[in-house]
Amino acid sequence: MSQQKPHIQVACAIIHKDGLILATQRPATASLPLKWEFPGGKLEPGETVEACLMRELREELDISVRICRQLEPLIHAYPDLTVTLYPFHCDQPEGELTLHEHQAACWLPPDRLHTLDWAEADLPLIATLAPLS
Repeated sequence: MSQQKPHIQVACAIIHKDGLILATQRPATASLPLKWEFPGGKLEPGETVEACLMRELREELDISVRICRQLEPLIHAYPDLTVTLYPFHCDQPEGELTLHEHQAACWLPPDRLHTLDWAEADLPLIATLAPLS
């Protein structure tokens, strides 16, 4: 009998500011080392996706945001685990952006997001933000 892969649920923020979108880079020591992602993190038991998103942004980046709109969840199967991603469009970031877990962060226009090496689960979001013309 085959062993079932772990399945995690992750909330992520597509944060808009002055026409740019925030991208964060995973640390070299984490899973998916140095891949870029939209900031967020794993849901804790009994936590709503909105509460998770706000908690993770405070813990990882020292910021808060206004949640504007939730997008359709995405499911991505990596070789060792499956991720359900709950993306949110957010704006009005407040606080001094401080990297507690990430290697780097940058603000890019939507049509330049594809220039980074993204985690595979985030790629469908990139396509919706900056359709190729």
